[in-house]
Amino acid sequence: MRLLQMSQNKVKNMAGQIRYNNELAIPARKEFIRGYKAFRAHEQRDAMYKVATFLISHFWGNHRKMTDALGVLLLTWNQACYRYGSFSFNELELCLNKNWPAILSFREKNILSSSESDFNDATSLFDEFLEALKIAEGKSKGNRSPVAVAKALHLLAPSFFPLWDDKIARGYSCHYAKNPANKYQRFYDKMKIMAKALDKHDNLPTDVTILKLIDEYNFSKYTKKWI
Repeated sequence: MRLLQMSQNKVKNMAGQIRYNNELAIPARKEFIRGYKAFRAHEQRDAMYKVATFLISHFWGNHRKMTDALGVLLLTWNQACYRYGSFSFNELELCLNKNWPAILSFREKNILSSSESDFNDATSLFDEFLEALKIAEGKSKGNRSPVAVAKALHLLAPSFFPLWDDKIARGYSCHYAKNPANKYQRFYDKMKIMAKALDKHDNLPTDVTILKLIDEYNFSKYTKKWI
């Protein structure tokens, strides 16, 4: 992936955020903590994520059962997209089968230590899942969901792939109405910079990856505006 050309000259703004070349504002430690704590106060059990993580780990390597687990969870977790029609479970299973070596590789990778070459395969993987998860029936047939793709990829490789939604993507100037794979690349680059900066803080929760903590902050700030 082509990394964003961001200046390393860091400037703090009025909110205590660190801004890189006016492109990316990284929250200060207190702001970051306030964000993920707001998420945890409102979503105390975060049940869907916990169930999804458990089922993927439990059925790891069994593509049929992984497909069932991913499928049912995405239909619930991304109900805004799939309420008028489902994707094809068969297509999702074929996608897992076809891309299994790449998925296995990404499962072991971490965004903190990823290289530019790591994301070359991820771009095609994003497009493969975008096609596999398109709505296959009903009045919305053919619609594709970059949000569902990010959720699926994150569940398969939680330390490598960041999560987003419509409002989060807009918050980082990465909205995916056009060229979603390229916009996800741009979003990935920004989340990598954030992850490297925020992972240095002491006493962060260890029950989830740094990318999940960042998503909790982003969800509180951009999606729900709790902070």
